[in-house]
Amino acid sequence: MEASLLRQCPLLLPQNRAKTVYEGFISVQGRDFHLRIELPEDLQMKNARLLCSWQLKTILNGYHQIVQQEVALKKKQELCPPPPPPQFYSSLIEEIGILGWDKENMNACLNVLNLKCQRFQSQSLRVVLMKHVTKSHVLNCRGLVFVDTCLSTIKLKAEDASGRKHLITLKLKAKYPAESPDCFVDFPVPFSVSWTPQSSLISIYGQFLAALESLKAFWDVTDEIDEKTWVLEPEKPTRSATARRIALGNNASIHIEVDPKHPTMLPECCFLGADHVVKPLGIKLSRNIHLWDPENSLLQNLKDVLEIDFPARTNLEKSDFSMDCGICYSYQLDGAIPDQVCDNPQCAQPFHQICLYEWLRGLLTSRQSFNIIFGECPYCSKPITLKMSGRKS
Repeated sequence: MEASLLRQCPLLLPQNRAKTVYEGFISVQGRDFHLRIELPEDLQMKNARLLCSWQLKTILNGYHQIVQQEVALKKKQELCPPPPPPQFYSSLIEEIGILGWDKENMNACLNVLNLKCQRFQSQSLRVVLMKHVTKSHVLNCRGLVFVDTCLSTIKLKAEDASGRKHLITLKLKAKYPAESPDCFVDFPVPFSVSWTPQSSLISIYGQFLAALESLKAFWDVTDEIDEKTWVLEPEKPTRSATARRIALGNNASIHIEVDPKHPTMLPECCFLGADHVVKPLGIKLSRNIHLWDPENSLLQNLKDVLEIDFPARTNLEKSDFSMDCGICYSYQLDGAIPDQVCDNPQCAQPFHQICLYEWLRGLLTSRQSFNIIFGECPYCSKPITLKMSGRKS
């Protein structure tokens, strides 16, 4: 800033070491005027204070509107960077025309393009762009759902074979199409795009559709679990979520991790609950694992192997599955739900791991061996054991 100021006003010199005060002379309309500029500590010119004669003030007031327009233009340029060269838009809109645009968004798209094209003097370019947008309207496709005003963010949607709706967001870089856009999807596996300088948005969209087809079986499995069981965690599963914690009743649950590439194979299983409830289930799993049939759905296999019917949330009474921690009286605590249960069948009260840890640590009768703490249940005073996981050392 100092170098720029001195180039424009060589007779303005800094008056202190911090260079927050400048004083000297400037030439305006063929006359020299004395001027003192006092800057704030952050050296921002917009907050500067000018001290000058009334004659110079009168002259500067005539430029007030021009200064405001320049400031507004600078802010606008910061919010929306200057547009890429015309060939960027020509290539991009050609692809948008092929992908198609929803009817309800057509007018918005025309307005955006008209605004963008006003920055170019070439009338022929505007005609080309509008022609491609009109073409997309005629095609009546439903792939394109959003383009931002800078034409740098594009959202495309598609349905898989089961009718589920999916979205892909593309962030175009300044060197597009030489550089691949950044792609954001809600997938349980990484979405890697094959890209060359000759590639286009249409090729990415094709790869997106192929990925949807490859993940159809995984989403069929997770959708069946979400619809027919009581999923405790996550409360609102995303399409990328591979884990489910399913209620079994009697304050017991099973945590499974589904393999997106092999969704009907035996998942990783972990039983949570009182020993007298979960131990028999573990025995059944080991005994009946040979019954697992990859041709059946994962949920049906779990029913056959564990010899149980998973209760739906509407069929579980509060007495069958207590939701709240017996110490803090809440369900979720820092994203965790109660997963420690008293082994006493008459009690079976659940607790958050951290709550039970703090409770047992405060008892003089508790003892600890490595990461296992032995103590008494806060509710029934029967022996209770807590094995600490990595969440608490």
